[in-house]
Amino acid sequence: MVSGIHHVTAITRKVQANVDFYAGFLGMRLVKQTAGYEDAMQLHLLYGDAAGTPGSLVTFLVWEDGAPGRAGFGQISEISLAINPASIGYWLTRAMSYGLRSEGPADEFGEPVLRLKDPDNIILKLVGAKNVTSPAAWDGASIPVEHAVQRVRGATMLTEKPEESRGFLESHFGYRFQANRGTIDRLVSQSGDIIDVRDARGFWSGAPGTGTIDHVAFRAPDAETLLSVGKALEASNASPTNMHDRKYFRSLYAREPGGTLIELATDKPGMTVDEEHAALGTKLFAPPDAITNLDELKVVLPQFSMPGQPRINYRELPFVHRFYTPPDPDGSVFVLLHGSGGNETTLMPLLNKVAPRATLLGVRGRATEEGFPRWYKRITPFSFDQNDIKTEAEAFAAFIEGAVKSYGLDPKKVVYVGYSNGANLLNSLLYLHPNLVHKAVLLRSMPVLSDFPHADLKGTDLLVISGKTDAYGKYASELEDRLKSSGATVDSDVIPGGHDLGDADVPIIQKWLLQESR
Repeated sequence: MVSGIHHVTAITRKVQANVDFYAGFLGMRLVKQTAGYEDAMQLHLLYGDAAGTPGSLVTFLVWEDGAPGRAGFGQISEISLAINPASIGYWLTRAMSYGLRSEGPADEFGEPVLRLKDPDNIILKLVGAKNVTSPAAWDGASIPVEHAVQRVRGATMLTEKPEESRGFLESHFGYRFQANRGTIDRLVSQSGDIIDVRDARGFWSGAPGTGTIDHVAFRAPDAETLLSVGKALEASNASPTNMHDRKYFRSLYAREPGGTLIELATDKPGMTVDEEHAALGTKLFAPPDAITNLDELKVVLPQFSMPGQPRINYRELPFVHRFYTPPDPDGSVFVLLHGSGGNETTLMPLLNKVAPRATLLGVRGRATEEGFPRWYKRITPFSFDQNDIKTEAEAFAAFIEGAVKSYGLDPKKVVYVGYSNGANLLNSLLYLHPNLVHKAVLLRSMPVLSDFPHADLKGTDLLVISGKTDAYGKYASELEDRLKSSGATVDSDVIPGGHDLGDADVPIIQKWLLQESR
């Protein structure tokens, strides 16, 4: 029999702020961190009580620096968490001490409610619900256990079809009508949690993205219940997806008549299937069928620190950027500029192979082409917007100046690595902003400026690697000659392949770096 909420999943834009809020301010336990099961390049964090009990879980897909969504009908709009009714004053005081704006306490269906917003502006309600408790309240945070968040109290569903949405939850997921307050019908499960079905006719539609709630999952005791509910959903034309094995539970998905995504998830195997109770949430796990191995995922997925631990405090600079800090950094720093369609993490796995102990600073280009990042606009595959190159080069130079000051970088020790479009911005920077780049690796690069200003590149050390079958490779010698004539020290090599990156680049870069360090 289906009974109650298993978890609620939302989308966050900044992992560190999310951890600081849910594990820090709210004191929930981080019980699991995995690469995404739908997209392994997406971090997934799960918070809950001490044991990660079904019904206590709030989970987040991390779209680091991703586009914001919009809350509206066809979505869950609010998450409510149960606390002791006597703890409302404690949480009001705690919110003020953290500088968080709160509303209330107010009475909602006879319960005291304190409304907050998390760092992504998702509405979160702390609800005094004396009969909604956890079997394993978490006492490992700085919050007295008597005031701890117990479990998920409920969620609010926005729908243009309130009668149909309500009937769907009652027919398939074990909820029954409890009360009405204006535009809200409150439904309650046998487990005691609630879904507020809110009539949202006249609202705008929801749009997925950061700052929105992706879905609510209900509890099923076993896989047989999944199959039974799945058949009932198919019979009602709800079009459920096939069952999925999420390692910690099995699940299926369907959309209710109002458009909100609903998951049904089994209680078992649970969070301790791959970690001991005492170690929950301390390791990153990858789905068994992930196309990227765990070592590479650790480099690409956004890093975070638990409350009280040292962390990188990111600064607001002109370009989206990401650091990867290895477990034992050696002090070297690489600044990475991706190619067309890449992003700030694209080059990180390759450079981690080159220099496993280096700190990597990946930067995302601001120009776009068909929705994908670039460093400047192109007119044809071999001609480029000259004004845009100059504008973006100036902005990138300002970014580097800000990064040097904000993060304490030594400009003369930074090695720049650019690939294709990113390498072309780098070779342009050498002329447009001399003395900015002292050491760089240019992968599959070509000259893109129509007019090169005079620049004295003495003291600049460069490595140019081109591809033997690369259509752009014929321009590499022209670029090398120009750089040498300007005084730069240029080493070059040719790999057997084409424009793509690969392991063939790794030993060449390693040899050059070793030579440069002597």
